[in-house]
Amino acid sequence: MCGIVGFIGEAKAAPILLEGLSKLEYRGYDSAGIAVRDESGKINVVKAKGRLKVLEDKTDSGNAVNGTCGIGHTRWATHGEPSEVNAHPHYSEGHSVVVVHNGIIENYLELKEKLVKSGYSFESQTDTEVVTKLIDYYYKKTGEPLTAIARTMLRVRGSYALGVMFSEQPDKLYAVRKDSPLIVGKSEKGYLIASDVPAILSHTRKVYYIDNLEIVEITRENVHFYNIDREEIEKEAVEIKWDAEAAEKGGYEHFMMKEIHEQPEAVRNTIGAYVKDGNIDFGKGVFDCEQAKKLERIYIVACGSAYHVAAVAKYVIEDITTVCVETDLASEFRYRNPKLSKNSMVVIISQSGETADSLAALRLAKEKGVKTLAIVNVVGSSIAREADSVIYTLAGPEIAVATTKAYSTQLIISYLLAMYIANARGEMEKQTFDKMLSEMALLPKRIEDILHDKERIQWFASKFANASNVFFIGRGIDYAISLEGSLKMKEISYIHSEAYAAGELKHGTISLIEDGVLVIGVMTQSELYDKMLSNMIEVKSRGAYLMGITNVGNYSIEDTANFTVYVPRTDEHFVTSLAIVPLQLMGYYISVARGLDVDKPRNLAKSVTVE
Repeated sequence: MCGIVGFIGEAKAAPILLEGLSKLEYRGYDSAGIAVRDESGKINVVKAKGRLKVLEDKTDSGNAVNGTCGIGHTRWATHGEPSEVNAHPHYSEGHSVVVVHNGIIENYLELKEKLVKSGYSFESQTDTEVVTKLIDYYYKKTGEPLTAIARTMLRVRGSYALGVMFSEQPDKLYAVRKDSPLIVGKSEKGYLIASDVPAILSHTRKVYYIDNLEIVEITRENVHFYNIDREEIEKEAVEIKWDAEAAEKGGYEHFMMKEIHEQPEAVRNTIGAYVKDGNIDFGKGVFDCEQAKKLERIYIVACGSAYHVAAVAKYVIEDITTVCVETDLASEFRYRNPKLSKNSMVVIISQSGETADSLAALRLAKEKGVKTLAIVNVVGSSIAREADSVIYTLAGPEIAVATTKAYSTQLIISYLLAMYIANARGEMEKQTFDKMLSEMALLPKRIEDILHDKERIQWFASKFANASNVFFIGRGIDYAISLEGSLKMKEISYIHSEAYAAGELKHGTISLIEDGVLVIGVMTQSELYDKMLSNMIEVKSRGAYLMGITNVGNYSIEDTANFTVYVPRTDEHFVTSLAIVPLQLMGYYISVARGLDVDKPRNLAKSVTVE
């Protein structure tokens, strides 16, 4: 959500800023802007509503804006409509202070009122302009950038990552962080700041992660880190292992399709990282047998697709262990005053490791004295750093807003966690454990087999490009699969879709079924197959057009479903990893057929760093 890029060094800043912002388009935005200090010391600000291409045209791809120090921003509107006035950067009178901001300032109205009384006026409806002028207020009082920023931090409530320039500090760039992600990179040409690694990866792999309530002062030659008390602190750089090509489309039309096809490798890498010599090993200090033996309850907390992983994990863990599992939406968990039992663990699942509600839930769990475990994809992210222990998914960079490979690797960690707990507690025979590991090792190849049949799904999807409603039904794990399939459909195709536990159809939902409505039934659980078949017949009798997802061999479905996708047989605990792939493809192909922007769906952002 929003993107920040900054540069100070020996090269022209504007082209670097625009290039970096282009790598952050996946985060979601509706306007963009840059601010660059020229040789005379003047800070020039250029902003544009709409896609980054508009800003590029305005600036001749940055060539028309001179200077070697600047900040840039892609804005996703929260306060004030998408417009050039509300776009970042924001600035004080005479461009004395110029700021870009990611996050939300909760007390901005209160601060704005006080600044108005001090003689400030405002052009935009944004909370960012308030922060900008608050920094300016304290800078005028103290004449010290660090002091002005620190005093602003003490007054502001909310989440923020800031890039700050002062007209009177011509060779310095400042960065600030609380809860919203921000990094610093060192390259041969100078220093960069950014919201995420892809923005600077073509320039450097050496990255410093800024922690909460830290201030960074950057010159052309050096970088200094300070805490909120303005005490200098030491920080180690981290080397990014994946390269820039991993964040490129690689010949695919969209990042989403590329990432769908990267799932076999991502799953293979994640399994390989934690399955060694026939055993599951999460690493020293992450999660051990003694912890597993004492566990009475697990709370899995997540948002969006990660919550759908939690739903699968609940079914799997409770089926093969005696541990009780509760799943919570992070946005609800933090407000319901959860009663967490002593011998329990809170598991936070997040692709970015920066999801605001999930981070707040993690902190709440720690306040209550409960052990926390993070399952995240981004090394060094806030959730990864603050959790008691972390298990990383090895999905690599995921650029498309709609998650695919990160979701699939989170599933793998969930399976492994369930098996590890069962094994440690003596609740699974070794023969069963070994067989499940063998089945898991085959998942990458089976996902590849499903992808080989994608043209058939493309053909079927094209028939429903003009659909108004789609329903997904399933029972047990199949219901959890349906939740994710429905989300994929609605977030990138904009077709209204809902997922229902099939047994709930008769409690109202079946009234929505009418002639021609597409109903997708997920039917992979052998004990529930006959019940699901009855549900499919029930909706067909009301006029529904049926698509079925089931295992190879369940050919009796042909008498009921109008179109069927068969997935290879596997251990039924792992079937989500296979059955979700046709549903990812279905959502993708319908979106393409409707001519939509698959990778950057409207109103959505990749990393949700605000409530």
